Amino acid sequence: MEKAEGRNQTPIVEFILLGFGNVPELQPLLFLLFLVIFIVTVAGNILIVVLVVADRHLHTSMYFFLGNLSCLEICYTSTLLPRLLASLLTGNRTISVKSCIVQTYFFGILSVTECLLLAAMSYDRYLAICNPLRYAALMNGRVCFQLVAGCCISSFLLCTIVNIFLFQLTFCDSKEIDHFFCDFSPMIKLSCGDTHTVELLTFIVSAIGTFVPCLLVLTSYIHIITTILRIPSTTGRQKAFSTCSAHLIVVIVYYGTLITVYVVPTANSHKVLHKIFSVFYTVLTPMINPVIYSLRNKEVNESLRKAILKLIAFRNRHRNLRDTF
Repeated sequence: MEKAEGRNQTPIVEFILLGFGNVPELQPLLFLLFLVIFIVTVAGNILIVVLVVADRHLHTSMYFFLGNLSCLEICYTSTLLPRLLASLLTGNRTISVKSCIVQTYFFGILSVTECLLLAAMSYDRYLAICNPLRYAALMNGRVCFQLVAGCCISSFLLCTIVNIFLFQLTFCDSKEIDHFFCDFSPMIKLSCGDTHTVELLTFIVSAIGTFVPCLLVLTSYIHIITTILRIPSTTGRQKAFSTCSAHLIVVIVYYGTLITVYVVPTANSHKVLHKIFSVFYTVLTPMINPVIYSLRNKEVNESLRKAILKLIAFRNRHRNLRDTF
């Protein structure tokens, strides 16, 4: 209770999210920027989901995981950006304490789920490249469903434990959270009570949800790269490295920024740097994932081409019928 000494003990019922500063000239520009990012992210991920569901050629384990990742990215982005867009548009930065904790809760569930899902996807690629003869037997539909369900259930249980303690806290003195969403670290600093337990739990959950999956991903890719180096064809090696390197860059950026913010001690870290890292894993990664994981893939491009041709043919048929009658 030491941190409460010398502070106003009157409980507060709402926070003020400071966002990206109080420069009126920048607000319209930031609103347009994040609106475009939100639309592109949601549209790109919805496109991937529709293609994976509609095209039977994409009914494989790899695209099953990609479809689930896209669904996750839609929910992930929709948890944070609409609130930020409303704040930039109206200038109203207030958010109730309960709403803030709920946003933190869903953000935690979705981010941990994505970390675990990326690890499952890297395991899928490891089996496909390093153990192709047993791939179909080891990574069947049942196993894929169990892996995705395990990711969701694990993240739900881990984040629920943390939030049970978080909901019991009271907040007082300052209302200002120097961030663009309700992140755990800046919010916990405004608590009046003892936060050691919830901070320890959050550190443990963060380590389990980010550091452990990151190690699994890196281990999988080390084996994958070792296998690729044995490919006799130079063209084959270049093609495999091109795909794997793009995946690996996204994974390193995502896990790296998350681990830096939530696992590595950040008592003296710069607030601006914290925000920049947060933009990477909350805004940029969901936007580029459809491009890196799916739209650069020949099978997905072929499926997209067929879908566009079918849409054009349907519109032409509809126009001809309308002209006839």
